[in-house]
Amino acid sequence: MTAPSTSDGLAAVLWDMDGTLVDSEKLWDVALYEAAEALGGTLPEEIRMTLVGSNMDATATVLLEQTGRPVTPEAVAETGEWIRRRTAGLFDDALPWRPGAREALAAVRAAGLKSALVTSTERALTELALDTIGREFFDVTVCGDEVDGQNKPLPRPYLKAAELLGVAPARCVAVEDSPPGAESAESAGCTVLVVPNDVAVPDGPRRVFRTSLAGVGVPELAALLPSL
Repeated sequence: MTAPSTSDGLAAVLWDMDGTLVDSEKLWDVALYEAAEALGGTLPEEIRMTLVGSNMDATATVLLEQTGRPVTPEAVAETGEWIRRRTAGLFDDALPWRPGAREALAAVRAAGLKSALVTSTERALTELALDTIGREFFDVTVCGDEVDGQNKPLPRPYLKAAELLGVAPARCVAVEDSPPGAESAESAGCTVLVVPNDVAVPDGPRRVFRTSLAGVGVPELAALLPSL
Protein backbone atom coordinates (compact mmCIF):
# COMPACT_ATOMS: atom_id res chain seq x y z
CA MET A 1 0.00 0.00 0.00
CA THR A 2 1.33 3.44 -0.90
CA ALA A 3 1.64 5.91 1.95
CA PRO A 4 -0.39 9.12 1.68
CA SER A 5 1.63 12.22 0.89
CA THR A 6 1.71 15.36 2.99
CA SER A 7 -0.74 16.95 0.57
CA ASP A 8 -3.49 14.36 0.63
CA GLY A 9 -3.88 13.06 4.16
CA LEU A 10 -2.07 11.41 7.02
CA ALA A 11 1.67 11.51 6.37
CA ALA A 12 3.14 10.10 9.58
CA VAL A 13 2.36 8.85 13.06
CA LEU A 14 4.52 10.05 15.96
CA TRP A 15 4.51 7.81 19.01
CA ASP A 16 5.33 8.56 22.62
CA MET A 17 6.86 5.58 24.42
CA ASP A 18 6.47 5.37 28.21
CA GLY A 19 2.86 4.82 29.19
CA THR A 20 1.71 4.97 25.55
CA LEU A 21 3.32 1.99 23.82
CA VAL A 22 4.66 0.15 26.85
CA ASP A 23 3.60 0.26 30.48
CA SER A 24 7.06 1.31 31.59
CA GLU A 25 5.82 4.08 33.90
CA LYS A 26 5.38 1.35 36.53
CA LEU A 27 9.12 0.62 36.25
CA TRP A 28 9.93 4.32 36.53
CA ASP A 29 7.84 4.27 39.74
CA VAL A 30 10.23 1.72 41.24
CA ALA A 31 13.30 3.74 40.31
CA LEU A 32 11.93 7.09 41.47
CA TYR A 33 10.58 5.88 44.80
CA GLU A 34 13.86 4.09 45.50
CA ALA A 35 15.83 7.20 44.50
CA ALA A 36 13.85 9.30 46.96
CA GLU A 37 14.54 6.75 49.69
CA ALA A 38 18.25 6.73 48.84
CA LEU A 39 18.22 10.51 49.18
CA GLY A 40 16.81 10.14 52.70
CA GLY A 41 13.22 11.12 52.00
CA THR A 42 10.03 10.09 50.29
CA LEU A 43 8.25 10.95 47.06
CA PRO A 44 4.54 11.63 47.59
CA GLU A 45 2.34 9.92 45.02
CA GLU A 46 0.76 13.19 43.94
CA ILE A 47 4.21 14.63 43.17
CA ARG A 48 5.22 11.45 41.34
CA MET A 49 2.19 11.88 39.06
CA THR A 50 3.38 15.35 38.05
CA LEU A 51 6.60 13.77 36.74
CA VAL A 52 4.91 11.59 34.11
CA GLY A 53 6.35 12.66 30.77
CA SER A 54 9.16 14.73 32.33
CA ASN A 55 12.81 14.59 31.34
CA MET A 56 15.61 13.36 33.60
CA ASP A 57 16.96 16.72 34.80
CA ALA A 58 13.48 17.95 35.75
CA THR A 59 12.76 14.69 37.54
CA ALA A 60 16.04 14.76 39.47
CA THR A 61 15.42 18.37 40.48
CA VAL A 62 12.01 17.53 41.93
CA LEU A 63 13.42 14.57 43.84
CA LEU A 64 16.11 16.75 45.40
CA GLU A 65 13.55 19.38 46.35
CA GLN A 66 11.19 16.80 47.84
CA THR A 67 13.93 15.23 49.96
CA GLY A 68 15.35 18.53 51.19
CA ARG A 69 18.64 18.21 49.35
CA PRO A 70 20.46 21.16 47.75
CA VAL A 71 19.63 21.51 44.08
CA THR A 72 22.98 21.97 42.38
CA PRO A 73 24.08 20.95 38.88
CA GLU A 74 26.28 18.27 40.44
CA ALA A 75 23.44 16.90 42.57
CA VAL A 76 21.05 16.88 39.62
CA ALA A 77 23.59 15.00 37.51
CA GLU A 78 24.38 12.50 40.27
CA THR A 79 20.70 11.83 41.01
CA GLY A 80 19.93 11.47 37.33
CA GLU A 81 22.73 8.94 36.93
CA TRP A 82 21.43 6.91 39.88
CA ILE A 83 17.97 6.81 38.28
CA ARG A 84 19.47 5.83 34.91
CA ARG A 85 21.37 2.90 36.38
CA ARG A 86 18.36 1.62 38.31
CA THR A 87 15.99 2.03 35.38
CA ALA A 88 18.42 0.34 32.99
CA GLY A 89 18.33 -2.74 35.19
CA LEU A 90 14.53 -2.72 35.16
CA PHE A 91 14.41 -2.18 31.38
CA ASP A 92 16.61 -5.25 30.81
CA ASP A 93 13.51 -7.41 31.06
CA ALA A 94 10.71 -7.41 28.49
CA LEU A 95 8.46 -4.39 28.89
CA PRO A 96 4.68 -4.92 29.07
CA TRP A 97 2.75 -3.58 26.08
CA ARG A 98 -0.18 -1.19 26.47
CA PRO A 99 -3.44 -2.64 25.07
CA GLY A 100 -3.55 -2.50 21.28
CA ALA A 101 -0.22 -0.68 20.98
CA ARG A 102 1.75 -3.36 19.17
CA GLU A 103 -1.09 -3.99 16.74
CA ALA A 104 -1.44 -0.28 16.02
CA LEU A 105 2.30 0.04 15.34
CA ALA A 106 2.19 -2.95 13.02
CA ALA A 107 -0.82 -1.57 11.13
CA VAL A 108 0.91 1.77 10.52
CA ARG A 109 4.08 0.04 9.33
CA ALA A 110 2.15 -2.36 7.07
CA ALA A 111 0.41 0.61 5.44
CA GLY A 112 3.75 2.15 4.51
CA LEU A 113 3.24 5.26 6.62
CA LYS A 114 6.22 7.01 8.15
CA SER A 115 6.60 6.57 11.90
CA ALA A 116 8.68 8.18 14.63
CA LEU A 117 9.27 7.44 18.29
CA VAL A 118 9.28 10.70 20.28
CA THR A 119 10.18 10.16 23.92
CA SER A 120 11.46 12.11 26.91
CA THR A 121 13.51 9.05 27.86
CA GLU A 122 17.20 9.38 27.06
CA ARG A 123 18.84 7.49 24.21
CA ALA A 124 20.61 4.80 26.25
CA LEU A 125 17.41 3.73 28.03
CA THR A 126 15.35 4.07 24.85
CA GLU A 127 17.67 1.62 23.12
CA LEU A 128 16.98 -0.90 25.89
CA ALA A 129 13.24 -0.37 25.51
CA LEU A 130 13.50 -0.83 21.74
CA ASP A 131 14.71 -4.37 22.38
CA THR A 132 11.10 -5.03 23.40
CA ILE A 133 9.22 -2.60 21.18
CA GLY A 134 11.13 -3.27 17.96
CA ARG A 135 13.26 -0.81 16.02
CA GLU A 136 11.69 -1.93 12.76
CA PHE A 137 8.52 0.02 13.53
CA PHE A 138 10.22 3.44 13.37
CA ASP A 139 11.92 5.46 10.66
CA VAL A 140 13.43 7.82 13.25
CA THR A 141 13.60 8.15 17.02
CA VAL A 142 13.88 11.41 18.97
CA CYS A 143 15.00 11.05 22.59
CA GLY A 144 14.95 13.39 25.56
CA ASP A 145 18.67 14.12 25.42
CA GLU A 146 18.57 15.01 21.70
CA VAL A 147 16.51 18.22 21.71
CA ASP A 148 19.00 20.69 23.22
CA GLY A 149 17.10 20.87 26.50
CA GLN A 150 13.84 21.84 24.77
CA ASN A 151 11.97 18.82 26.11
CA LYS A 152 8.26 18.18 26.33
CA PRO A 153 6.03 20.18 26.97
CA LEU A 154 7.91 22.40 24.49
CA PRO A 155 7.19 21.62 20.82
CA ARG A 156 10.76 20.86 19.79
CA PRO A 157 10.65 17.03 20.13
CA TYR A 158 7.70 16.72 17.74
CA LEU A 159 8.98 19.42 15.41
CA LYS A 160 12.31 17.60 15.17
CA ALA A 161 10.57 14.29 14.43
CA ALA A 162 8.54 15.87 11.62
CA GLU A 163 11.67 17.53 10.22
CA LEU A 164 13.59 14.24 10.22
CA LEU A 165 10.70 12.51 8.46
CA GLY A 166 10.30 15.34 5.95
CA VAL A 167 6.61 15.86 6.70
CA ALA A 168 4.44 18.73 7.88
CA PRO A 169 3.35 18.50 11.55
CA ALA A 170 -0.20 19.32 10.47
CA ARG A 171 -0.25 16.01 8.56
CA CYS A 172 0.89 14.02 11.60
CA VAL A 173 -1.01 12.30 14.36
CA ALA A 174 0.89 12.09 17.63
CA VAL A 175 -0.08 9.42 20.15
CA GLU A 176 0.42 10.47 23.77
CA ASP A 177 -0.60 9.64 27.33
CA SER A 178 0.60 12.61 29.43
CA PRO A 179 -0.10 16.33 29.78
CA PRO A 180 3.48 17.39 28.85
CA GLY A 181 3.46 15.12 25.80
CA ALA A 182 0.05 16.24 24.59
CA GLU A 183 1.04 19.89 25.00
CA SER A 184 4.29 19.31 23.12
CA ALA A 185 2.61 17.63 20.16
CA GLU A 186 -0.27 20.10 20.03
CA SER A 187 2.11 23.08 20.17
CA ALA A 188 4.06 21.57 17.28
CA GLY A 189 0.91 21.57 15.17
CA CYS A 190 0.07 17.86 15.32
CA THR A 191 -3.29 16.30 15.92
CA VAL A 192 -3.00 14.38 19.19
CA LEU A 193 -4.59 11.04 19.98
CA VAL A 194 -4.56 10.95 23.77
CA VAL A 195 -4.77 7.60 25.53
CA PRO A 196 -4.42 8.47 29.23
CA ASN A 197 -2.67 5.97 31.45
CA ASP A 198 -1.54 7.05 34.92
CA VAL A 199 -2.68 10.67 34.87
CA ALA A 200 -5.59 12.64 33.45
CA VAL A 201 -4.91 14.80 30.40
CA PRO A 202 -6.90 18.02 29.89
CA ASP A 203 -8.87 18.73 26.74
CA GLY A 204 -7.26 20.74 23.97
CA PRO A 205 -8.24 22.06 20.53
CA ARG A 206 -6.27 19.41 18.62
CA ARG A 207 -6.76 16.51 21.05
CA VAL A 208 -8.91 13.42 20.57
CA PHE A 209 -9.32 10.91 23.39
CA ARG A 210 -9.59 7.12 23.47
CA THR A 211 -9.43 4.70 26.36
CA SER A 212 -6.95 2.41 24.58
CA LEU A 213 -5.24 1.76 21.25
CA ALA A 214 -7.20 -1.46 20.76
CA GLY A 215 -8.85 -1.36 17.33
CA VAL A 216 -6.84 1.66 16.16
CA GLY A 217 -5.48 1.34 12.63
CA VAL A 218 -4.62 3.67 9.78
CA PRO A 219 -8.26 4.55 8.90
CA GLU A 220 -8.96 5.55 12.50
CA LEU A 221 -5.79 7.63 12.70
CA ALA A 222 -6.35 9.30 9.32
CA ALA A 223 -9.90 10.24 10.32
CA LEU A 224 -8.53 12.33 13.20
CA LEU A 225 -6.93 14.92 10.93
CA PRO A 226 -8.95 18.10 10.45
CA SER A 227 -9.97 19.03 6.94
CA LEU A 228 -7.34 21.40 5.55
